[in-house]
Amino acid sequence: MASNDGKQPADFIRTAVTEDLRAGKYSRIHTRFPPEPNGYLHIGHAKALSIDFGIATEFGGLCNLRFDDTNPVKEEVEYVESIQQDIRWLGFDWGDRRFYASDYFEQLYEFAVTLIRKGKAYVCDLSADEIREYRGTLTAPGKDSPYRNRTTEENLDLFARMRAGEFADGSRTLRAKIDMASGNINMRDPVMYRILHASHHRTGDAWCIYPMYDFAHGQSDSIEGITHSLCSLEYEDHRPLYNWYLDELNIYHPRQIEFARLNLSYTVLSKRKLLRLVQEGHVNGWDDPRMPTLSGLRRRGYTPEAIRDFCDRIGVAKKDSTVDIALLEHCLREDLNRRAPRVMGVLRPLRVVIENYPEGQVEELTAVNNPEDPGGGTRHVPFSRVLYIEQDDFRDNPPPKFFRLAPGREVRLRYAYFLKCKDAVRDGQGNVVELRCTYDPATRGGDAPDGRKVKATIHWVSAEHAVPAEVRLYDRLFVREDPDQVDEDQDFLANLNPDSLQILGDCWVEPSLASARAGNIYQFERQGYFCVDPDTSSGTVAFNRAVSLKDEWARIEKAQQSR
Repeated sequence: MASNDGKQPADFIRTAVTEDLRAGKYSRIHTRFPPEPNGYLHIGHAKALSIDFGIATEFGGLCNLRFDDTNPVKEEVEYVESIQQDIRWLGFDWGDRRFYASDYFEQLYEFAVTLIRKGKAYVCDLSADEIREYRGTLTAPGKDSPYRNRTTEENLDLFARMRAGEFADGSRTLRAKIDMASGNINMRDPVMYRILHASHHRTGDAWCIYPMYDFAHGQSDSIEGITHSLCSLEYEDHRPLYNWYLDELNIYHPRQIEFARLNLSYTVLSKRKLLRLVQEGHVNGWDDPRMPTLSGLRRRGYTPEAIRDFCDRIGVAKKDSTVDIALLEHCLREDLNRRAPRVMGVLRPLRVVIENYPEGQVEELTAVNNPEDPGGGTRHVPFSRVLYIEQDDFRDNPPPKFFRLAPGREVRLRYAYFLKCKDAVRDGQGNVVELRCTYDPATRGGDAPDGRKVKATIHWVSAEHAVPAEVRLYDRLFVREDPDQVDEDQDFLANLNPDSLQILGDCWVEPSLASARAGNIYQFERQGYFCVDPDTSSGTVAFNRAVSLKDEWARIEKAQQSR
């Protein structure tokens, strides 16, 4: 019997799979990931992917990729292609098992005909608003459609004519005949087919009626021999309908199991809301690094390993909850701390002239690429008379506990020398535009032979050799932990963060980054982790800040452990 070999802690889904295998209900596990191609995948889909593909892999089974392409009005080839790219990027592989619900349109139509012949489905002429009115409420039963008792022959004729294109959009539907008094509203004669005269991205104009998700979903699972249909929790109330269709059709019966979907603080994961952000120009496309889409996270600098680690850590639950986005950021820091090379970059430059350093002289100093990686090696960085440091590393009148540069104060330059500030040069408005300093030649490498100590080490770049860069500082897209927490006359857009993007255009980075390529990720020492953006030009390297160095989750975890 296959097992998960302890790769993941047992949860209720893995326990159910183990029990089904032990009981001989299935000989091999077969799952599926069924995205609708009406948008880009987001971090919530990453959780579903890790469950669908992860469980199949752990138990030696298979996982299909099946596009739920039953609504041609909202679906596009662009989404199909992006979904496949994102799944591969995360490290999952469907092999030769890529399917579409549209592959089964003819068979689904025949299933519908079977239900009509059994007296379990009928053509209804009620409008969408009338169907909602007849459905009833959570506390009041629905009432029968006046078309519910049409004869089998009339229903077969009307359904065939619906397929032939005789009727206008919305004029008729095919509904299952179940129970209008059911306590589960999903069982109150749900719509199975609607009329849509719209071209489909795969079938063109061959069809003008399209199955609803609830009708196509279970039968597609059955056709593909899926053993465990793993769904998010909102489909729990749909499971009786899923089973009803399979039972009435007397076809192979997968097992549907629901898990809690991912909710992330300071984030929206509704495709409808994400689409609004894109269409209304609140972000710069689906792959905007502020978006929770996988393409946006990838562009920002997130790695597949960090996202999969995050999904493993949050686990599989039965009850909805909200995960702190700080955990996702923590997973990225942990991953990049091990793999990202260290470099020096100055985001808000302040010019420094070392008066006692020989003019025209350039030294090559040795810098460690990554102290967490013993095999990461070293590189050379040029040092010269004129440098750039961060504006924040100097204070004219330093406050208490500020140990960086100030008039008369000495600090260490990373990998270089002790530097002492003599004077500050100001512009006409009184702003400090340049520092005049001296260095101690005896402190090369960062230590003083006389044993004197300094309390701060700052980073720098050689002005003569530095490479110009544009840096995009990204913050959370929403200012509230729950973006939907708004006043009565507002929606989630009221909580957009006006400072979610800050672009710095006069940055300088060390010359080793002149050859940086899109997707390369670095730790800017003392600044954070940065990823080279795809729109980098030949003259200026563009960097997206993936995440800062400050680890909020580590602080949260420490506070929790001390309680």
